[in-house]
Amino acid sequence: MTVDGSFTIEIVRGGAVESVHTVHAVIADRDGTVQAWGDRRRPTIARSAIKSIQALPLTATGAAEAYGLGSRELALACASHSGEPEHVARVLAWLHRLGLSEDDLECGPDRPLGRAARRHFFETEGVKRPVLNCCSGKHTGFLTLAMHLGYPTAGYIKRASPVQDRVTGAVEAMTGLDLSAVPSGIDGCGIPVFALPIERLAFAMARLVDPVHLPDDLAAATVPIVEAAQLSFWVAGTGRTEMHVERAATEPVVIKTGAEGMFMAALPARGLGIALKAADGASRASQAGIKALLRHLDVLPALDGPVEVRNKAGDVSGEVRVVINSPVAARLAAA
Repeated sequence: MTVDGSFTIEIVRGGAVESVHTVHAVIADRDGTVQAWGDRRRPTIARSAIKSIQALPLTATGAAEAYGLGSRELALACASHSGEPEHVARVLAWLHRLGLSEDDLECGPDRPLGRAARRHFFETEGVKRPVLNCCSGKHTGFLTLAMHLGYPTAGYIKRASPVQDRVTGAVEAMTGLDLSAVPSGIDGCGIPVFALPIERLAFAMARLVDPVHLPDDLAAATVPIVEAAQLSFWVAGTGRTEMHVERAATEPVVIKTGAEGMFMAALPARGLGIALKAADGASRASQAGIKALLRHLDVLPALDGPVEVRNKAGDVSGEVRVVINSPVAARLAAA
């Protein structure tokens, strides 16, 4: 384990530290790790935070252009959308353009992720559907890739499928790793996932926004993905962390959450990539952590006071405290 600096999220109640979340985080540029906290080589499953990398085959193969995909469709390919009416309508229209239906989605039926959309869901039909799955846009992107390249649409989520072979190839190209012997599993939506050093995830995000060292065709493919991935409503939804960050940021930000306490982000103007993992998988820790890291980089304004914790009656009952101890060096070798 390489401990370069410490990063913790503390929940304080009545002046006592009630809970502590350990965070692993890396800031990288196109040449490797710049700053790190915790274990920068920690094997980390990025979950949905890596979707902008997984979407690259759409633009690299010409599938996006062939099917006339705009920035909103590309954003949905990078999304864990909230299942709001606009998200659902756009995914259904996209499937119709392909000559397919939500029955062709292999992400599994679900209820909406967003609070308002879920409340509406329970007040109306209340039937889980694949298009309501937060990953339905990503999966429609996979179907688009299959249609464009003449691959079978059935079974596109399997690791041995030609679609996932393309997706895995994109992750390899961006992280600089051979994934053939890397521990892998199955994501919540059914596709393959890999346990990668967290510093390589940050490195991949840096290369996404600063692709000078990538092959020309892949570098060109990053441009529309980076533009689309900044559309936070389509990548996430109303009231989500991504939207809060986009609206408050002092510069453009690509940002995406993932399950089990993950965030990945990038700063296009600076060519920086970020990967962050709450060790215990807590989303309250990852949300507080990514905002603190962006404040550390002067992307978000400093807080006027503590982040408050409120009880059911709305009274302040505690606070969230972020403790970041600087790494030992400004640049660390990305071995």
